[in-house]
Amino acid sequence: MKTLQDVFLHTLQDIYYAENQMVKSLPEVEEAATGSKLKQAIADHLEETKQHVKTLEKVFKSVGEEASGEKCDAIEGLIKETRGLMKEASGDGKNAALIGACQAVEHYEIARYGTLREWAKVLGHNEAHDLLTGILDQEKAANSKLTNLAVSEIN
Repeated sequence: MKTLQDVFLHTLQDIYYAENQMVKSLPEVEEAATGSKLKQAIADHLEETKQHVKTLEKVFKSVGEEASGEKCDAIEGLIKETRGLMKEASGDGKNAALIGACQAVEHYEIARYGTLREWAKVLGHNEAHDLLTGILDQEKAANSKLTNLAVSEIN
């Protein structure tokens, strides 16, 4: 990666891979959760994540690239950690642990989308900038919903 465009594309492939992995792993998290509100929050985020994948495909197209993913070690690690929590945690602690794990993913995504959005702006990718801003706003809202659920019911 020698240019900002190269780094932008690499990071876009990284988050595309990550979102696709979340589509695959969120059903496991939903199944492990107890309580209807947490299950519903996870189910809602799964549907939103599926839309993020489609939006990212539009981002790729807007910059003249084909949508493709590149293995993201960070998301792999977060998924592995979440699976470990699903096995180890129980009782009230399990839902708290799951919310914490989900928020770790949200924070990762917020960091990635914030960076990508700013790079898109600098690179003159106006459509990509707008699309990435939309995803970033949704990730921030999802994180806020998880915080509110944790504070009001789980913790």
